[in-house]
Amino acid sequence: MIKITFKNLDSSELAREATMERIEAIVGKFECLDESRIHVTLEMENSLTQTGPDFFKVKVHVNGGRYNGVRIVKSDASLYVALADVVDHMLEVLNRFSDKLRVTERSKARKLRVNVSDPP
Repeated sequence: MIKITFKNLDSSELAREATMERIEAIVGKFECLDESRIHVTLEMENSLTQTGPDFFKVKVHVNGGRYNGVRIVKSDASLYVALADVVDHMLEVLNRFSDKLRVTERSKARKLRVNVSDPP
């Protein structure tokens, strides 16, 4: 389940569709994310004391499932660039997370195999 929240930003159907498209592509690559809840926050920060361009922040938080607790935050002057950065970083984090689990499972299996094959 993917939930999108707009913070300090007017709700935009274009931004919502772009976000859903990008996040669903990641869910398609990592099937374990189907059972997770993914919360995406699209946020605009602008300074009340200084003039200048608006600053956009995209936060992705994964709750439940294999990737529970994965949180990624990226910022940029453009909302869509920040979204692209989050998606790229999320792919890296999920791949690294999967590799870490695979390595630990493999080392446990090796230890078990060594213990089983040792003569009593």
